[in-house]
Formats: sequence, structure tokens, C-alpha cells
Amino acid sequence: MRIAVIGAGPAGITAAYELAKAGTHVTVFEAGPCVGGLARSFDLWGQRVDLGPHRFFSDDTRVNRLWLEVAGSDYRMVDRLTRVYYAGKFYDYPLKAVNALVNMGPLQATACMLSYLREKFHGTPDDNVDTFEDWVVSRFGRRLFEMFFKSYSEKLWGISCKDLDADFAAQRIKKFSLGQAVLSALGINKRKHKTLVDQFAFPVEGTGMVYERMAAYVLDHGGDVRLSTPVQGVESSHGRVTGIRLPDGRTEPFDHVISTMPLTLMVKSLGDLPPEVEQAIDGLTYRNTIVIYLHVDGIDLFPDQWLYIHSPDLAFGRLTNFRNWVPQLYGQSTSTILALEYWCYDTDEIWTHSDEELIDLARREVERTSLLKGAAITDGHVCRIPRCYPVYGRGYKQKLAPIIDYLKPIQGVTPIGRYGSFKYNNQDHSILMGLLAADNLLRGTQHDLWAVNTNYESYQESSTIGETGLVAEIP
Repeated sequence: MRIAVIGAGPAGITAAYELAKAGTHVTVFEAGPCVGGLARSFDLWGQRVDLGPHRFFSDDTRVNRLWLEVAGSDYRMVDRLTRVYYAGKFYDYPLKAVNALVNMGPLQATACMLSYLREKFHGTPDDNVDTFEDWVVSRFGRRLFEMFFKSYSEKLWGISCKDLDADFAAQRIKKFSLGQAVLSALGINKRKHKTLVDQFAFPVEGTGMVYERMAAYVLDHGGDVRLSTPVQGVESSHGRVTGIRLPDGRTEPFDHVISTMPLTLMVKSLGDLPPEVEQAIDGLTYRNTIVIYLHVDGIDLFPDQWLYIHSPDLAFGRLTNFRNWVPQLYGQSTSTILALEYWCYDTDEIWTHSDEELIDLARREVERTSLLKGAAITDGHVCRIPRCYPVYGRGYKQKLAPIIDYLKPIQGVTPIGRYGSFKYNNQDHSILMGLLAADNLLRGTQHDLWAVNTNYESYQESSTIGETGLVAEIP
């Protein structure tokens, strides 16, 4: 069986790797110059950087075993330190009582508590909640929503929290639980969530190392990985996918296509769509990211791996310090590389700014935070990533449903990954999708890939990765 994989991000290259291990011929088409997708790594100013902060963590034993199989012993455990920058102050993440009270002050802390209690006893019932704002306010109170959810979320998605679907909150905040961290600091909640782990495993050559090794394995075992080779679409005939179509009009036949290209583009390429599917596609959008790297002549700027920027007067949303991951990234260098993330749509003015304009913007904004401690910025570099965040606009699931229904009877195509399934995946979710997609093809299993990162709970074995490998395994 000849299989094509569109996209060499975590989902696509994992599927290709698993197929190659089984002796199946696989060809990977990657539009960019390297593998890894959003989790790729590259060299810059004599150091190694990722495309923003990428922390791998999973409690799924299948995912962890695969990750360790590829990474081997070439990783280190990183003591996580991330903080929130809000109103000129830095909040520990997860929040600590003393730090929170000093920053908030007793009046603000009391107001947060009262706001929380007001919603708890007099808030909107869950059955009547359908927006991100209502979901968060109903659980944490309006004060905490405005401090720790509103500005960051609206920077990321470019729409009001009133227009963001509550499904996003239900899916993500149970993991990204800053509000619950605040409640813990105030003595209300003691639960610890997945995103708040104290340590995580990080490859010594950057996050992309794992996916580079997977690609090398595919090549060494008879497969093909074609970089800088975008795919225009998927060919189909009589309800079955027959291959892929390249931008120059050429087609290549395949028995099955695993697609991680944006779902909307892939489905459009099938042609002759029912009106309701066309309309649904037009209602789904993706958000772009601009990552601006700054080369700073100094070290020991601040101790965090990354910061969440919640201040509404700053346009960037996250700030990564690559000096604070593993020393193998910077080696003997005596400088620091920072990365600022800006999110936008194609129609936003910032998307069309020149590299020089963007670097100047990033320079001015980071200097306003006083994090540089007077260190000079000597250079800048810009990466633009189109369509990298599926936007969970209000009612998006109703728009996605007819697309999924249309695809299910079509033979020979498997959409996976953050782009390909229109899901806001972490690395572990996308790796799991790749594993399960390969399993379906190789063994005829019927894993529901649309359920991954929502309610996929059919596998109960759990574990974590520690310094010596797989630990805390629960049969």
C-alpha cells in the first residue's frame, strides 16, 4: 500500500514513522524547509531555538513510550518556571499565596474572592452557558476573568470572549487553569492540573529533534520525505481519494492519504461540495502567528522559560527565553535569544508589516517591560506562520459537523493534527493522532480520531517521563 502524508508536523511525521516501522511505503510532503511543523527547531545566531515555547508532557503511556523510543537519553528534565505579566507585575504560575497577595493587594484579593462567591451562588447555570466569557465567569468570577483570561484570550483569538465558544474553555481551561491556580493561592482550590507540572522532559537539540529523528528513520527505511514541497489538494473519484495534487498541476497516485493540511483547504480541494459543506467551510477560520526573535547581548535577564503577557497595553502574548531551557541550546554563547509572539488574521495590518517594522515593534514592547535590565538588542529575526490556530468561534462545532459527516464515507483519506482536524492540539494529542491513524491503516482498528483531545478515554494506562525514562506507570 502506497501512503502519502501531507505535512511533517508532530501528527504527520509520527504517522509516517509508525508506518515505516511496519515496512509500509510512505511519502511525506512538507511545504516548509524542515520537519516538525509548529514544534520545529532551527539554528539562529549560533544557538538552537524552537518556534516559540514547546513543552512536551503526556500521561499517555503509548505517547511517552514512542517519545522515549525516539529521543533515547538525549533529553533533560527542566524545572518549569512560567509567570504571568499583568499590570506591570509578575505573578507566579501557578500562583502562590504570598506572591498573589503582595501583587494584588488585600483589597483586590478580597474583591476576587467576593466575585468568585457571587458567581458560585448566584451565577448562570451551566446549561445556559455557551460563550468562553460566560463559562469562565461562572466558574471563577468576573474579577479573575478580567485579570487572567480576557486580555490574553482576545490577543490570541482576535475576537471578543463573548464570541469565543464555551467548548474551548471546557477543553482547555481544565488543563490551562490559571483561574484555579488563583483560587488555590486564595485557599479555595487545591487541585493540581496537567499544565501545572513542575518538570517536563526537553530534547537537548530542541523540540524538533524528535521529529527530525522520525523523518530520518522514514528515509533510512525506504520512505520519502520531500521538504519544500507544498500540496495543492487531494484527488478523489467516486467517493474515494486517489492521490495528491501538486501546485504545478501534476498528480501522484496513492492508496491512502493522511492529511494534516488545514481541514478547510483539504476539503475544498475535493471539489463539487454540497452547499451546506461549502457554507460550513466558509464559517471556519484559522489564526496566524508572528514570532519575532531578538538577539540580546546579555544573560540572566529573567529566570522563566516563558511568560504569559496579560497586560492589554502590550500587543504580544508570550515571551520565550531560550537561555532557560537546557544549556545545550546556547552552548558557549554569552547572549540570549528571546521570542515574542503576536497573533493576527490575514486582514490585520501587522501581518503585512515588513520584518524591520516588526523587529522595531518587538524591541519597543519588550523594553517597556524592564526585563532586559539595560542589555542591548543586537539583531532580530521574523517567522510568519499562517493558519496555525483553529479558531473556536461561537457555534464552531455546528459548522464542523457537516464537514465531518461529509468526509466519513469518503474512502482513502484520514485528516489528523491541529490543522487537519481543526483541533487546538498539544504535541501529545497530535502524536496520539498519528499513532492511532497508523494503527487504523496497519491493523484495521477503528479508532475515532475526531474524539482525540475531546473525550478519547478508551486507553487507561498512564505514566510520565522522568530522568530515567518512563515512571509512575499505572497498569
